Amino acid sequence: MKHHFFRLFSLFFCGLLLLGFTACSLFGSGSKKAGEDDLALSEADLEKRYAMGNIPLAESEGMFRDVHFDYDSSGINDAARQTIEYNLQVLQSNPAYSVRLEGHCDERGTAEYNLALGAERARAVRDVLTSYGISANRISTITYGEEIPLDPGHDEFAYAKNRRVHFALSQGSSGER
Repeated sequence: MKHHFFRLFSLFFCGLLLLGFTACSLFGSGSKKAGEDDLALSEADLEKRYAMGNIPLAESEGMFRDVHFDYDSSGINDAARQTIEYNLQVLQSNPAYSVRLEGHCDERGTAEYNLALGAERARAVRDVLTSYGISANRISTITYGEEIPLDPGHDEFAYAKNRRVHFALSQGSSGER
C-alpha cells in the first residue's frame, strides 16, 4: 500500500512539475529590457540539476547557504537565523533574483511525515525572509521530504546535513508550490 501511494504521489508530482515548466516556457519567454541581467537558468543548468527527470539532484551550496534544522523541527534557531540573514543580504543585493526554497529531511519518519516537515521548514524560512522585507512574489517553496538526500549515509552526521532548506535560483517570480 505504501509503495502504491508513493508511486501515485510521484506521478502526480511529476505531472505538476511538467505543467509548471510548460507554463514557464510559454509565458516566461518575453524579450529582455535594456540593461536587464540574464538571470534565467540555462538549459545546461536545468539538464544538470534535473538529469533524472523532474525531480532535481541534490545540490550543495552555491551563492546561497543551506539553512539547517534540528531533528524533528522546523524551528529557526540562532545558527539558522544567521544563515538566513546571510542569504537575505544576497537577495537584497540582487533585487532581480527569485528563489525556490526546497525543504528537506533526513530518512527517519514516514514519507508523508517528512514531506509535511520539509514544507514546514521551507515556509519557516520564507516567513523570516518576508519579515525582513523580501517580497513574497520572489519566493516559492517546495518540499522533497527525505527523497533527495545531500548525504546518502545512515548516521547522525549524514542526517544533520540532510535536514535543510536549500535556496535555488528560480526562473521568474512565482508563489508557493
